[in-house]
Amino acid sequence: MSGSCQISNFTRFTREMSDETLLYPAIEPFFSGHLKVSDLHSIYYEQCGNKNGLPIVFLHGGPGGGFSPRDRRFFDPKAYHAVLFDQRGAGKSTPAYCLEENDTWSLVEDIEKLRKHLNTERWVVFGGSWGATLALAYAEKHVERVLGLVLRGVFTLRKEEIDWFYQKGASFMFPEAWEQYLEPIPVVERSDLLSAYHKRLNGENQAEKVRCAKAYTTWQMTTSQLRPNPETLAMAADEKWSLALARIESHYLVNGGFMRPNQILEDAVSIVQGRYDVNCPPTTAWDLFKKIPTADFFIVDDCGHSAREVGITEKLVAVCDKYKSLKK
Repeated sequence: MSGSCQISNFTRFTREMSDETLLYPAIEPFFSGHLKVSDLHSIYYEQCGNKNGLPIVFLHGGPGGGFSPRDRRFFDPKAYHAVLFDQRGAGKSTPAYCLEENDTWSLVEDIEKLRKHLNTERWVVFGGSWGATLALAYAEKHVERVLGLVLRGVFTLRKEEIDWFYQKGASFMFPEAWEQYLEPIPVVERSDLLSAYHKRLNGENQAEKVRCAKAYTTWQMTTSQLRPNPETLAMAADEKWSLALARIESHYLVNGGFMRPNQILEDAVSIVQGRYDVNCPPTTAWDLFKKIPTADFFIVDDCGHSAREVGITEKLVAVCDKYKSLKK
């Protein structure tokens, strides 16, 4: 099977269309609960759609971002048995924004524990941004359990990717937002912004911790869409959400994602990538495609990083619809 590279101009014709019209109707889970994955951590998960349908697991971004009710709607509820869960410390999982026993390979094994708990033999793995990183790591470790991969806004933890967004690169495109991101950090510490943020997000000063979490997440939300969305920006004002995303994500990034350098691209399939993705620039997705030439690679023009953008939403739903014919 050979892959293909396609450039989508879908948003040229649907610029005024809401992404909500492209998703399946809102749906409630038929089951929700917590799964104990260690002595410390319990992960919250939901099951939606058709109990006998094709299994698909949704891996959210961040790390630390959690999933939202909107994320249930990428999947045809008549065809898919969709499983969504909050990773350790994120969303409704407990304990909140905890960094202890929180690393990539623990999350990979949480996915596997959840699969076994649900008596699922194999499933499609859907991940965006950090979720794409985690999907690739899971596929590397448990390839026999993966029916297919749907990856959006690919991130592979290479130093140049991290430096681009958190140290120097994206700053040239969003100078006013960058100044707000810099503001909580003294000038003498700005040569290593991730470490400076990490230190404060794990300090004893709660007010400084919250201030830094909101500045950190505001930078992400401001840059995640080609046209900034007030609803997305408002997420950064939520104290619990900001602390979870900022603390857990910086914990992973200062530790190199708990992987050896370039590990994912050595081992790697549909890849959906926004042309103007500032958070996870297209060069990473392109490098991954060259490693997996059998993949289908979609560059979506007029889009940035967020799955909430019209063209990205349209393509993700289309890919999932295509995968409905896969055999369990």
